[in-house]
Amino acid sequence: MAAVGSGGSSAATGPGAVSAGALEPGTASAAHRRLKYISLAVLVVQNASLILSIRYARTLPGDRFFATTAVVMAEVLKGLTCLLLLFAQKRGNVKHLVLFLHEAVLVQYVDTLKLAVPSLIYTLQNNLQYVAISNLPAATFQVTYQLKILTTALFSVLMLNRSLSRLQWASLLLLFTGVAIVQAQQAGGGGPRPLDQNPGAGLAAVVASCLSSGFAGVYFEKILKGSSGSVWLRNLQLGLFGTALGLVGLWWAEGTAVARRGFFFGYTPAVWGVVLNQAFGGLLVAVVVKYADNILKGFATSLSIVLSTVASIRLFGFHVDPLFALGAGLVIGAVYLYSLPRGAAKAIASASASASGPCTHQQPPGQPPPPQLSSHRGDLSTEPFLPKLLTKVKGS
Repeated sequence: MAAVGSGGSSAATGPGAVSAGALEPGTASAAHRRLKYISLAVLVVQNASLILSIRYARTLPGDRFFATTAVVMAEVLKGLTCLLLLFAQKRGNVKHLVLFLHEAVLVQYVDTLKLAVPSLIYTLQNNLQYVAISNLPAATFQVTYQLKILTTALFSVLMLNRSLSRLQWASLLLLFTGVAIVQAQQAGGGGPRPLDQNPGAGLAAVVASCLSSGFAGVYFEKILKGSSGSVWLRNLQLGLFGTALGLVGLWWAEGTAVARRGFFFGYTPAVWGVVLNQAFGGLLVAVVVKYADNILKGFATSLSIVLSTVASIRLFGFHVDPLFALGAGLVIGAVYLYSLPRGAAKAIASASASASGPCTHQQPPGQPPPPQLSSHRGDLSTEPFLPKLLTKVKGS
């Protein structure tokens, strides 16, 4: 990911661009806008497609695959991908790669063991997502899963001593209210419900997944800030622990059934699509989010909720009533407000103040406005150094 960032910046501001002529700034600006729109599209599709694909695969008629095996396969593929990226960074030199991994993983074993905690939580979170999506409509899950913003914010305040603006606290309250309304609509029986679904179990699973996502994301960020390891190395270590812990969970929860029916029992092209999305989605977002600011990520989350709802209506016969629309609207608004940089939040606050009285602090004439700093107080699960979206999915 560092190579992506350096490459993108050198194209716009590197020494070679100085003598490129007067058209170069406009070209760079147009290219940057295209990258932002591409980033928005990728983030929206990845956020929505993982949830919809899991829901689709879990509701297909016929033999149902084991969710624990899908989690293990996703971790294996993610680890192999990171290993190939590290191999490319070492210019295809196997000896250098082996020496690097020996030093980073075995010699510095204390740093490696620190990743056992977030890896355990991420593995639990991935399994909980299957439980939640199997028992909740995709649109309801997508809205409720935005509680991860609230849990991540609270853990970042407690563990990283971060401060939130008044607008962010208000948006978190709005977020909680919107999710509560959606869950009230779900409990009230919004539309037909399959007999094998348990909304209570689905709600418990998504709340536990949000709590684990918030803690693991902040804990992982704290580890990365205190070490010099690359993102791909850390994700490889997470993949190693995730595979081992996933196999333990598989043996404990479904070991007998998997031994009797086989590891890949019930696998269809749709199931493989879920596994590939879960494995590569987080890594893809980690690269794409390089070109996306917090506002764009807020738009992506909001659009993914709308896309999931529309797709759920067409694919699963989901019924949207006024109560769900109200709750989803509050969540979308809260996500957008929370993702605003602090400078924009202050601008909103000053605009509100100017509506009620004269402004006492103005920019001196003839001076440029202060630069707008991008904030890192957004959803940590979509930050460049984290492996999940819901997610996606990791589901973030």
